[in-house]
Amino acid sequence: MLTIVCPHCGARDQTEFRAGGEADRPRPADPFALTDAEWADFLFMRGNVMGLQRELWVHAAGCGKWFSLTRDTRTHRFAP
Repeated sequence: MLTIVCPHCGARDQTEFRAGGEADRPRPADPFALTDAEWADFLFMRGNVMGLQRELWVHAAGCGKWFSLTRDTRTHRFAP
């Protein structure tokens, strides 16, 4: 099991958290101008990088706050 460090609550078991996808991903400036294919691409397609990736996480079973972490997708270790 992974231990994730919540910036508000400290180190907790991974079962208390939910991943929210890639962090720092800009939202479309005008979502109503997108075609259905462009909107689907924004919602569902991810970079799927091998290595370090910034991710959003929520402490769902704790404080409920969102935060971002950098995780190595090869080892699942979080960068300090």
